[in-house]
Amino acid sequence: MGVKMAVVGGGSTYTPELVDGLCDYHSRLVVDELVLLDPDTDRLDAVGGVSERILRRRGWDGRVVTTQDPLAAIDGADFVVVQLRVGGQAARLSDETLPLHHGCFGQETTGPGGLAKALRTVPLVLELAELTAARGARDAWVVDFTNPVGIVTQALLDEGHRAVGLCNVARWVQRRLGHYLGGVEPDAISLEHVGLNHLTWVRSASVGGVDRLPELIERFGPELELESGTPIALIKLLGALPSYYLHYYYGRDAELEAQKAEGYRPRAAVVADLEAELLAQYRDPRLDTKPEALAWRGGAYYSESAVRLMASLHAGSGDVQVVDVRNDGAVPGLPDDAVVEVPARVDAEGAHPLPQRPLPPEMQGLVQHCKAYERLAVQAAMSGSRDAVVRALVANPLVGQYPVAADLADELLEANRRFLPRFFPAS
Repeated sequence: MGVKMAVVGGGSTYTPELVDGLCDYHSRLVVDELVLLDPDTDRLDAVGGVSERILRRRGWDGRVVTTQDPLAAIDGADFVVVQLRVGGQAARLSDETLPLHHGCFGQETTGPGGLAKALRTVPLVLELAELTAARGARDAWVVDFTNPVGIVTQALLDEGHRAVGLCNVARWVQRRLGHYLGGVEPDAISLEHVGLNHLTWVRSASVGGVDRLPELIERFGPELELESGTPIALIKLLGALPSYYLHYYYGRDAELEAQKAEGYRPRAAVVADLEAELLAQYRDPRLDTKPEALAWRGGAYYSESAVRLMASLHAGSGDVQVVDVRNDGAVPGLPDDAVVEVPARVDAEGAHPLPQRPLPPEMQGLVQHCKAYERLAVQAAMSGSRDAVVRALVANPLVGQYPVAADLADELLEANRRFLPRFFPAS
């Protein structure tokens, strides 16, 4: 029996990545209705058209629906995939540039920019989750790919929703390490991937029960340094491969100087240009495959990760995937209800985190610090309180100073006024 999948933010240029993966897992997940929900009709028409052509080319015979009506999209849905971006790339550009005036770098998931995105995103995602609980299929799942994934998933699970968070980083690492190992398939590499979303370390990478990570670090140090953004000397010191996002912590001052340098282009500006190019290609009625330019959009292997997760939830296959879930004792030193990003066994009842080795102090301290910030970010997003925003910024390791946090809070709130009805209720 087929399922209904609703994609919130279906007009995203990511969507062809997602739909391309549907056919790869047809044996475990038969989707017979795919609904793309988006308020932007122009994007929806372009993305919906190319998505259907890709699926038809691959022999899929289901129904593709595009809509601006959340109820029509979610009603009876088995999976609700959330990949929205409140405010679009314009809001992201603000997230990436406004902090520079206060001595902080800009980024869409970490630091003050990440908090601004959370303030815009968390209340809306919770509304969608409530609609899913009320009108979705029995035991429907919310699959969150919307950044900041850790904070959004924390909010979802705090409210008791049937949800799993998803990031593409672990899958990307599996593929890159498999490449360096001479073409080892990603599923053959077992990662000890642990931490919080965009704050993780790979502590081992085993093939056939043998940890190959020390060998990889020795043989491919320059490549791993380039891809992670972390100096190879630090990688060796840690004995682990940090995710790319950790370079914002390990090299904060260098990142700030790079962003302040003349000629620097924020990622939001780059992506805006790329999206315009992609949408133009999507409107070509002859296009029925993913364009090569999509690989530069970000979110590599998102389709593979997302569809694989949903297939396992649907089929109850019990395979191991890296996802964002409640800790439930998996990572020592964190509460059970803290959302972590770790390998989990995925079946029809959900994703069950696997026990991890205790983190060394240099990792444990940063994880605990950032988790405290994430909890405060959820509180701030739901409270509509300026003071709660200041507290979250003070707790953020990439801000931390009170005068800066207070000034940033005021500017971030004002810049996002039209997206924050809890902070600025209509008179």
